[in-house]
Amino acid sequence: MSKLFKTEDLWAIWIGFFIFLMAPFIDSVPKPTKWDVNIFSALNIEQISFFILIAIGLITIFGLSVKVMNQSFKKFSLAFVFIFSLSIIALVMSSQVTVKAYGFGYAFWALLIGLIISNTIGVPKWVEPALKTEFFVKTGLVLLGAEILFPKMLDIGLPALIVAWVVTPIVLISMYYFGTRYLKLDKNLSVVISTATSVCGVSAAIAASAASKGKKEYLTLAVSMTLIFTVIMMIIMPAFVQFLGLSPEVGGAWIGGTIDATGAVIAAGAVLGQEAMNVAAIVKMIQNIMIGFVAFIIAIIWTSNIKSETKKSSKISFLEEVWKRLPKFILGFIGASLLFSFILYPSIGEEITKELTDVTKSYRGLFFVLAFVSIGLESNFKELKAHMSGGKPIILYLVGQTFNILLTLLVAWLVFDGIIF
Repeated sequence: MSKLFKTEDLWAIWIGFFIFLMAPFIDSVPKPTKWDVNIFSALNIEQISFFILIAIGLITIFGLSVKVMNQSFKKFSLAFVFIFSLSIIALVMSSQVTVKAYGFGYAFWALLIGLIISNTIGVPKWVEPALKTEFFVKTGLVLLGAEILFPKMLDIGLPALIVAWVVTPIVLISMYYFGTRYLKLDKNLSVVISTATSVCGVSAAIAASAASKGKKEYLTLAVSMTLIFTVIMMIIMPAFVQFLGLSPEVGGAWIGGTIDATGAVIAAGAVLGQEAMNVAAIVKMIQNIMIGFVAFIIAIIWTSNIKSETKKSSKISFLEEVWKRLPKFILGFIGASLLFSFILYPSIGEEITKELTDVTKSYRGLFFVLAFVSIGLESNFKELKAHMSGGKPIILYLVGQTFNILLTLLVAWLVFDGIIF
């Protein structure tokens, strides 16, 4: 069959755009009801029925893609039911009133549930066919593109652009240099951690890992550190903003430029008020655009200087190698953003566009939950220990994130408090 239907990257695009096409006719993924003591009150019969229908739909579309890629539909379907069930449990746990107040979202619970199973009873072999971490994230990232609307970003304009696009490459390059030159880390591990820290966490890590062809263990390390510190920063950064007496614009920009996950950014910004939340969300969305650029640049650099197969075989040209390394799902991410920004948004208006993106956003969140569960199930602490390099990856993250926090604060203050503009 054509190569258009033989890779996860391209299937992520087809599935993403299929959901865009179906968005006017389907409902959002239901959110479990907030609960305090009685966990069984989180889901009613209607919600459970809807989740069953969603599971059947996802088994059909992802199962079809798996079948076309010469894998077993039956084995995937059976394992997917298990992964999906754990994902619903993670959503339910994150809806507990106290847990929700402290910011422990679905990503934390999904990863934790997977880690507990992986590091205690172990993951049964029959579950492995559905552990499609990158496939789920790639599909979610294609859907994320629809949420990046250029007209909305222009509302804040140049200051937000500077915070997102000036600080990010400086932090990325500095972290990579520090990781490879001083900590002597593997270049692939260093670039994945640096990209996750400077751009936008898990999504950027997936793109960087795909472009550099890094080990899956490197990606797991970066994701685990990112999720842990995202929760911590989401809780403490609003308090720091208030302690320093920063304006809502500066505080929002600081949060948007440093906290990795979009959901965590919005939650932290909301603590400071509507204005801070809006600024934080838009800065993060502008930063998210860099996923595609960073992946493309990594593909070029790795092809040119680090692990180029062109040096091994004259049959592969430089451009062919770049294309081979470039994560193709990034094209879907960019295409979705362009489609919604310049075709749908001007033609159907802001209100209807928001209704569509509310639907796609809910499915994007569900795909990310599936991915985090999969990451947890694939992560064994004994195996990860071999890649810890004496704690150097954690040192790289802490030093890089500290630099990111300080530089973002300085730039946000300069541009949003009127020092420069």
